[in-house]
Amino acid sequence: MPSLSSIAAQSLQRRIVGGEFRQGDTLPPQRELSESLGISRASLREAISMLEALGLVRSQPGKGVFVTVGATPDPASLPESHTTGGSMSPAALIEFRLALEPTWTALAAQRVDQAALASLQEIQSSMQQSLQSGDLVMASEWDLQFHLRIAELSGNPGLVAIAAQYRGQIAHSLRLPFSNSRQVWAPADEHQLILQALAAADPQAAARAMQAHLLSAAHRVGLELPARLPSFAL
Repeated sequence: MPSLSSIAAQSLQRRIVGGEFRQGDTLPPQRELSESLGISRASLREAISMLEALGLVRSQPGKGVFVTVGATPDPASLPESHTTGGSMSPAALIEFRLALEPTWTALAAQRVDQAALASLQEIQSSMQQSLQSGDLVMASEWDLQFHLRIAELSGNPGLVAIAAQYRGQIAHSLRLPFSNSRQVWAPADEHQLILQALAAADPQAAARAMQAHLLSAAHRVGLELPARLPSFAL
């Protein structure tokens, strides 16, 4: 079930896409928005953080929140969501995920069954439907569910616990590539390659597909990562 902040982000997204708030417009003050949406200011701030990561708005301290939908993302100013705890930059989040997700994807490839594959395909279909309707908020939510489900399928309690503990950070990292409006379908396309490797029960291919997915996500927002990265294919 979507959180209050996700529902609020969807509502604001519809108003932006519908033209009520146009490129360069300033959103109403937080008090006004929180009252109109029927949520707390804390939930509103989280909703705005989601939209900022998705490239739909940009917060400027002392000036307000500006609509930026359609603008080219600037990697130097990618938002640091409060859900990340302010402890990791976008590049550090990708590095963190590179250290974990190829490994849990390889483990999942060794343990996945038809029911698990069906659950992943259902998540994938929901993500694609959200993209078709232009709902980036829900597309990113389904994206998160896809990655967390693979962690669960690894069967390793420690990895599952880490995924749960860093859910907010992973969610933030997943939203950032959607700010590149020219490649919003790329995550879904890359998921298909991961699904194929999982269906083939091929741990090495699954790990490589996940690593390629994460590196492509970094590239889509212009993040610079170390030139030499370790291979996590098992």
